[in-house]
Amino acid sequence: MSSRAGTDRAGRRPADVTVVVASRDRRDELLATLPRHEAPVVLVDNGSTDGTVAAVRTRCPAITVLPLPRNEGARARSLGVERAGTTFVAFADDDSWWAPGDLARAVAIMQAFPRLAVLNARILVGPEERLDPVCVEMAASPLGTPTDLPGPALLGFVACGVLVRTEAFTAAGGFDPVVRFPGEEERLALDLAAAGWGMAYVDDVVVHHHPSPRRHAPGRRQAAIWRSRLLTALMRYPAADVARALVDAIRAGRPGVEGALRAVPDVPGALVRRRSIPAAVRADRRRLTRSTA
Repeated sequence: MSSRAGTDRAGRRPADVTVVVASRDRRDELLATLPRHEAPVVLVDNGSTDGTVAAVRTRCPAITVLPLPRNEGARARSLGVERAGTTFVAFADDDSWWAPGDLARAVAIMQAFPRLAVLNARILVGPEERLDPVCVEMAASPLGTPTDLPGPALLGFVACGVLVRTEAFTAAGGFDPVVRFPGEEERLALDLAAAGWGMAYVDDVVVHHHPSPRRHAPGRRQAAIWRSRLLTALMRYPAADVARALVDAIRAGRPGVEGALRAVPDVPGALVRRRSIPAAVRADRRRLTRSTA
């Protein structure tokens, strides 16, 4: 871990927060990004075969490494939260990190807004620091800005750039073993909203994201997203919405059909976890869907 003393713009250091990073076969990216984190780090290794665990333990001895025997997907983050044991947890990918001082500022914001379960930072992408398009959508959220939240209300988030309240994250079940990755945020966001927790976009804190060149091909990633979308619908939406999601997947062509086929083995696990979300949360989801249509 970096020897720098991470402080916010007022000179405060982050307290009671851990950065949890889940990674698989991204040794070089990790060795570049881990020293940038300004709080204790738990690295959960998803069964890497490229020597990640040994390299991190040698080069970054202050990092807590939790090696897993196989790839657990996004659930690895939940295991990292359990190990962290702090009031707040910041998630980062192996190719993302919080801007200097902004993690401490995010913690202060969370402390000031007790209903806030998830703070989504502004995400700047690549060396050219492009604003992630999803942040534009979040800033214009049709859900408005409630007085007890520090920014526009959300019904979703981007896991590589959020600070979460451990109490809320754990009570909502964390990331589950059914959805895995990508698209793992939707089910958790729905459950947080159902429990009355708030999620907000805060443009004044920044996360840098320099996507690794070793990423899945676009078609393969789209299929994985459809898989997650369908399994989430099966776990939380009414039957009519599940049917519509399946029709949408088929209409999407090869990625959607492939995603539906990939979802089949996990249907029993989704059904075991099935629980409809409240009508108010479904109404908010419809408002968001209409605004992005």
